Amino acid sequence: MRKNTLVRLSKAGLVVGILGVAASTAITLAAPPRPGSGCPRRGIYCLDVYDPVECTNRFGQRQTFSNSCYAYVACATGCTAGGTSQATE
Repeated sequence: MRKNTLVRLSKAGLVVGILGVAASTAITLAAPPRPGSGCPRRGIYCLDVYDPVECTNRFGQRQTFSNSCYAYVACATGCTAGGTSQATE
């Protein structure tokens, strides 16, 4: 009788464990993060090459970025070559 109970509990534990792994896998695969989505954009890595651009940031203010990649990551628009203020990322 005890052996039967242990076998049933072991099987139940195994089933619960498998269902838990399957559920967590399904949740993870359901909505993977996409690089470059959202604002500011995440998962994009820019080279540290100084080629300043002046853009309008997402708050409507003019800002100088060290290059166009950093401006893109910050969701800046209306970029022009060169910059008049201190470069920021």
